[in-house]
Amino acid sequence: MAKARTSTKPKTRPKRFVTRKEMKVERLPWGPHDWLCRPDIVEAEQLLLVRVHMPRGKAHKFHVHPAMEEIIYVIEGKAEQWVDREMKVLGPGDMAHIPMNVVHGTYNAGKGILRFLAILGPAKFKGPALVDKSNDEPWKSLRG
Repeated sequence: MAKARTSTKPKTRPKRFVTRKEMKVERLPWGPHDWLCRPDIVEAEQLLLVRVHMPRGKAHKFHVHPAMEEIIYVIEGKAEQWVDREMKVLGPGDMAHIPMNVVHGTYNAGKGILRFLAILGPAKFKGPALVDKSNDEPWKSLRG
């Protein structure tokens, strides 16, 4: 009588740490994004974490995340941060909370690079991650 075969492959453990070698870099028009936490990197269900390097004069113009809320935490530089129709200039150590489905935009207001962390959640959702609103009123004319 033949014995049942069992797999000798060890179970892979979920990834709990992400190093610079393992992060995913995405190049977007408003600057490179270092993805540190998202479902294709770790077993994230509720959180996304990205470090953004926004060059002088660049912006992630007005947009909305229909299914996610977001925190923006400034590491370096100055951000002209809009949440709905309210604007505040943020510096290192400052943050903004953007509720789900609220129009917002981040503009580099400094003379050098703007570096910030964006923490979004949930990590898994249906529909688009973001919808551009920069050509819609009142957002199109809000900054003058």
